[in-house]
Amino acid sequence: MEDWKNKIIYQIYPRSFLDTSNNGIGDLNGITSKVDYIADLGVDYVWISPFFKSPQKDFGYDVSDYRSVDKLFGSNDDFKNLLDVFHKKGLKVIVDLVLSHTSEEHEWFKRSIKSKDNKFSDWYVWQDGDPEIPPNKWLSVFGGSSWKWSEKRNQFYLHNFLESQPDLNFHNEEVQNQMLNEIEYWLKFGVDGFRFDVINFLFHDTELRNNPYKDKKDVRPLGFNKNNPYGLQIHKYDNTRPEVIPYLEKIRKILDKYSAISIGEIVSEDPLETIGQYTNENRLHMAYCFEFLSEDFNFENIDVIVDDFFKNNPKSWPCWAFSNHDSKRIASRASENPKKIMEKLLKLKGNICIYQGEELGLRESNVEFQNIQDPFGKNFWPEFKGRDGCRIPMPWDAKAKNFGFSSNIPWLPIEKQYKNLCVATQIQDPNSTLNFTKKQIGFRKKIAT
Repeated sequence: MEDWKNKIIYQIYPRSFLDTSNNGIGDLNGITSKVDYIADLGVDYVWISPFFKSPQKDFGYDVSDYRSVDKLFGSNDDFKNLLDVFHKKGLKVIVDLVLSHTSEEHEWFKRSIKSKDNKFSDWYVWQDGDPEIPPNKWLSVFGGSSWKWSEKRNQFYLHNFLESQPDLNFHNEEVQNQMLNEIEYWLKFGVDGFRFDVINFLFHDTELRNNPYKDKKDVRPLGFNKNNPYGLQIHKYDNTRPEVIPYLEKIRKILDKYSAISIGEIVSEDPLETIGQYTNENRLHMAYCFEFLSEDFNFENIDVIVDDFFKNNPKSWPCWAFSNHDSKRIASRASENPKKIMEKLLKLKGNICIYQGEELGLRESNVEFQNIQDPFGKNFWPEFKGRDGCRIPMPWDAKAKNFGFSSNIPWLPIEKQYKNLCVATQIQDPNSTLNFTKKQIGFRKKIAT
C-alpha cells in the first residue's frame, strides 16, 4: 500500500489556532510554535487553510496573490521556517489551494475587467447581456444569482460564491497552465501536497444551459445550508463538468514529479460517485465530501456508506471527515459522546481528517448576530448562522487571557464553555478526550503497520 494511504491529516484554520502577533488573529508562527503539540497527537500530515494574500472577504478563500503569504499571517520566510520545523518533526504539510476562482482584487481580474482586448480579457467567465437579466438561472452557493454585472466591462462575470470571487475561465488553456505553475511554485518551495478547494467547480458549460430543477424532498444539503435555493437545482451545467478529469491528470503529473499528495474537496450532486471518478493512480490521490459533515448525519449509517464506497470504487480512495471549517462541529451534530465519535472516525478505512479542536471534543459555539463574520451566515441569517461557530479560537490554557489564544481581542469571541476543555487541562487528565484521541491514533498506527 502506498505510504500516504490510511494516514491522519490534522486541519488547521490559521486565523483561529494561535496568535503570536497580538492582532487577535492566528498566524503561521503560532502554528510553528505548537509543533510539539501536533506531533504528540501522532498525526502524519497537517493541512493549513489558506494564508495567501487576500482581502479576507471569504477569509482567505479569495486569493489576490497565490505566491505571497498575507501579512496578517506572517511572511513567506515564516512559512519556510514552518516547513523546516515540521519536516524535522517528521510531519508533512499540505496547503489549501483555491483554483476555481480568485479575489476581485487579484491583478488578473483587475486587468480582465478593464478591457475586452488584453492578455487577461478571457481569463474569467464573461458574458454579454442585459444588465437586468442574468445570462441564465445559475445560482451562487452563497445566495442569489451567480452572475454579476460589471459597469466597467459592460458584461456579466460568473461567481459561484461571493460576488468578490470571480470564477477563472478554465476553458482558456493559458489559465490552466498558469494554475499548474502556481501548484509547482509551492512544490518547489517545499510543500508536501495540496487540499484543492471545490475542485469540481473548475469548468462550466460553455453553452450556459440552465440546470434542471429537483423536488424539494430530494434536496441533500451537502456543502450548503438546508434552506438554500442552491439545493433546488441539479448542478449539471455549472460544475462537475467532464473537462475536469483530464485537468486532474495534468495536476497529477506535476504532483508525482515531487512525490506530493492531493486531496480534493467535492460539492456535487452525487459526491461519493464524483470521488470515485476523481481519484485513482492518474488523478487525485483522494477526495472528501460533506457526507459526514452535514446536518443529516447518521452515526448508524457510517460503516455502510464506507463499505459501499470501496465496493463501488475499488481503484479510488476517500478521505473521511466529521468536522471542518465549513460545517457544524460533530460533537453538536451527533448524540454520541466525543470519545465514541473519535473512535469511530479513527477506525474507518481511508484517510482521516481531524479538525483542530475535534481532539478536545469541542462543541459548536453559538455566535450572536452582532459578532458574525462569515458572509455566508450574514446572507442566510437566522435560518443559517454561517460557519463562525466552528471557527472559534482554540482554547489552550484556562488560566490565560482568552484561553491563551491571543493577548488582544480575538477576531471571534472566545467560547466560555471551552474553559474545562482547554489543552493544558486535558493534557493533565488521563481520561480526557485529548488523551483518548492520542491512544486511538496509536492503535490505528499499530494496525496499519
